[in-house]
Amino acid sequence: MDWDKLRIFHAVADAGSLTHAGDALHLSQSAVSRQIRALEEGLNATLFHRHARGLILTEQGELLFDATKAMNQRLEAAVARIRDSKEEVFGELRVTTTTAFGSMWLAPRLPKLYEAYPDLRIDLMLEERVLDLPMREADVAIRMKEPSQPDLIRKRLMDVHMRLYATPSYLEANGTPETLEDLSKFRLICQNTSAAQVSAGAALVRELLTYDVGSLLTVNNYFGVLQSVLNDLGIGVLPDYITHDFPQLTRVLPEVESKDIPVYLAYPEELRASKRIEAFRDFVMEELMEQRRAAQK
Repeated sequence: MDWDKLRIFHAVADAGSLTHAGDALHLSQSAVSRQIRALEEGLNATLFHRHARGLILTEQGELLFDATKAMNQRLEAAVARIRDSKEEVFGELRVTTTTAFGSMWLAPRLPKLYEAYPDLRIDLMLEERVLDLPMREADVAIRMKEPSQPDLIRKRLMDVHMRLYATPSYLEANGTPETLEDLSKFRLICQNTSAAQVSAGAALVRELLTYDVGSLLTVNNYFGVLQSVLNDLGIGVLPDYITHDFPQLTRVLPEVESKDIPVYLAYPEELRASKRIEAFRDFVMEELMEQRRAAQK
């Protein structure tokens, strides 16, 4: 199999256009088209449906694209390992974590990482979907549960709890609940139990909603819950790691909290020697240690 033709096929399938693939590969459209035709003739198969809006993979094309995508990811991993065999920390690091942790805890701390490693490029992917690390959808993950994927190096960073918080101004204007039954006099702000979130958080919300809550505001992520709380809209269900950066928040009903939510950092075994991974891991652990030290003062 001609590797150059496969490389060109992958670029065309990824771009969905001969022209865009040619621009990325620095080849003319006609040169790209010839290589695709030659590949189709060699395989005796049609790889693309051609229409006015671009190219769509056929069933045979999808099979080949899956193979070239896996090959490309393996090559990227090999290149990363070769580059990271040096002492310098540089290049792209793809980090995946939840929207809440990434936006409320990690992103505000990244200036320190960039200051230490100015040649590092972070691609921060915030979503609840668990990306496939062994298939290199990301390089490193911080997740709110222990990863189940094989061939991963994992480290438990901390435990998180969902708790109730409000601003002093909201409590001054509306009073402070003493029991869960008192929630009938307040507005509760939380994620809808059907929204993507950790099971312990959803379980706490379900329990709270068994009480006669006076008013309810649901948001589909914790960043929205936080902003609502900061703007004096009510009492919010939030992860406890926010208290370090928002010390003005007051914990409400201190006996109420979710079960332990373990937080893990994980990355593929093949990136064990990666200097970028090492730098990021050490940075996260040092930030957590600093947070614990500050909490003990």
